[in-house]
Amino acid sequence: MSRLLIIGCGGVAQVAIAKCCQNSDVFTEICIASRTKSKCDDVAAKLKDTTKTKITTAQIDAEDVPALTALIKEYKPDAVLNVALPYQDLTIMDACLEAGVHYIDTANYEPEDTDDPAWRKIYEARCKEAGFSAYFDYSWQWAYEDKFKNAGLTALLGTGFDPGVTSVFAAYAKKHYFDTIDTIDILDCNGGDHGYAFATNFNPEINLREVSAPGSYWEDGHWVEIPAMSIKREYNFDQVGMKDMYLLHHEEIEALAKNMPEVKRIRFFMTFGQSYLDHMRCLEDVGMLSTTPIKFQGQEIVPIQFLKALLPDPATLGPRTKGKTNIGCIFTGKKDGKEKKIYIYNVCDHEECYKEVGSQAISYTTGVPAMIGSMMVVSGLWNKPGVFTTDQFDPDPYMEALNKWGLPWVVEENPVLVD
Repeated sequence: MSRLLIIGCGGVAQVAIAKCCQNSDVFTEICIASRTKSKCDDVAAKLKDTTKTKITTAQIDAEDVPALTALIKEYKPDAVLNVALPYQDLTIMDACLEAGVHYIDTANYEPEDTDDPAWRKIYEARCKEAGFSAYFDYSWQWAYEDKFKNAGLTALLGTGFDPGVTSVFAAYAKKHYFDTIDTIDILDCNGGDHGYAFATNFNPEINLREVSAPGSYWEDGHWVEIPAMSIKREYNFDQVGMKDMYLLHHEEIEALAKNMPEVKRIRFFMTFGQSYLDHMRCLEDVGMLSTTPIKFQGQEIVPIQFLKALLPDPATLGPRTKGKTNIGCIFTGKKDGKEKKIYIYNVCDHEECYKEVGSQAISYTTGVPAMIGSMMVVSGLWNKPGVFTTDQFDPDPYMEALNKWGLPWVVEENPVLVD
């Protein structure tokens, strides 16, 4: 019996909303709030006759802390689920603190304006201190630890699939399969085909910035940074087949390295086809991935935001996308003095996702864990004061919920390792 305020109404948000409505015993009421209220109204109208959950909607600017605070105080939710843009994480966290409610998100903070001098100064110092140069990192949100702890509130960061489920897989492996974990390889494979020459499976602005950044991995207590897309491997994914994958920087590496310091190496790989990479490199070469504003016909535009407006909306890819995703983690380590290796993964079918909630599998595999993480918090199963990632709680109820709510997982013993 809980009330959840959901901020955002994009592809991931719509999956999370649909799954909350399926889980009406827990989420008895939800409020969908976004800058464009008509989108919220449309989603509510589609779902209202299919659920016992009471759905209301609201218009909100997620960067307006006073307005956010007022909305939260008026609605009185048990928690706020942030499925808006990562740029807005901090303002929503500020509003949750001011209003006294728990906070949940799916991706860590990154700035919209990477040329802002104040942010740039902090960023450049972090690059030197930490050893990686990605624009996104947990330091900004971890800085809220004392504020949430003193307020007696929980902030759950990164409850998507990766980050999110992958970190729960790590906690589960540590609890049930290993005495010590030596290496973690996180593999994200999308074997889907949407039929477009070029499109991104989630927010283009976030996706393209992430993929074009230098790669990095954690090894022997420090970061190793490499040029973007410079480490390539092949892997044969269950129900998908052989795919090329590339080493990227990804936020759960940072959290797992902090919370599981005994792990000697943590890497993240994502699959890409050659056509995607060719398009991305061309766009980067001509400046279309830049976040620096330019003047065009008397107006100031940000190139990557203009590109986002030209590309297909990820929320519209569902009816076109066929194939499957396979996302999981390969672990090596020791149990009872013996070497051990396992692979925990989920396979998700794009077409089945569309049949269920009108979404492709990329949004589905993020939106379902967003609902599950929210359920963990509002039910009190994951509820302690402070700022946490998903690997810092008991993984068992989360893993059970994955099986129940559409993301069943497999544990494979003695998998093929990535060199």
